[in-house]
Amino acid sequence: FGEPALKLIIQRMPATLELAFFSLFISIIFALPLGIYAGLKPESKISKLIMAGSILGFSMPTFWVGIIFIMIFAVHLGWLPSTGRGEIGTFMGIHSSLFTLDGLSHIFLPALNLALFKLSSIVRLTRAGTREIIHQDYIKFARAKGLSENRVINTHLLKNILIPIVTVVGLEFGSLIAFSTVTETIFAWPGMGKLIIDSIYNLDRPVIVAYLMIIVFFFVFLNLIVDILYTILDPRVRIQGSK
Repeated sequence: FGEPALKLIIQRMPATLELAFFSLFISIIFALPLGIYAGLKPESKISKLIMAGSILGFSMPTFWVGIIFIMIFAVHLGWLPSTGRGEIGTFMGIHSSLFTLDGLSHIFLPALNLALFKLSSIVRLTRAGTREIIHQDYIKFARAKGLSENRVINTHLLKNILIPIVTVVGLEFGSLIAFSTVTETIFAWPGMGKLIIDSIYNLDRPVIVAYLMIIVFFFVFLNLIVDILYTILDPRVRIQGSK
């Protein structure tokens, strides 16, 4: 490319990070309520439909889903753009396409495509955690005290199922950054994933090596953040650490 490898990656990094953040946001905002509902009412038709959808989300290849999204929402319906990052806005010195309507319309399809697989895994994990915790004594005691179902779920259930979910979400965020190459290539998203594909085609080894080193750093950093959040969410970890 004729430029320093680190400079190229830093230029593309904001696009990949905002795509990963928005994808993770979509995954969590839909997966938690769907997983909790499926765990609380496992025999209902809606729960079975949710679990069938999660299996489908696991099964469909990312590149195929991306092409289908482009064909439906960009080509046939013309609702959303299929390529590019769109207009970039600035807020508190941060430049992002999330700050403009045009940018949001451009990021929605690639973010949704990237989020589907993660959403499916978080739904299944949330359902499993709900099924396990709902039979614990403290949940039965909270209900026996006459607490409303919403308070039982929001106060007692949600906090305890978040402990394993935080670990998975931290690692999933790292994988969103590392493995966004297919999505970024399909939607021509100008991020690190597309850069690494172009570098492989051009045999630009310094960019490839620098990209891999930065991805390793991201995973190490995210593992540290997950460990810190663990001590906040689970008092038992703090007690064991003090001993």
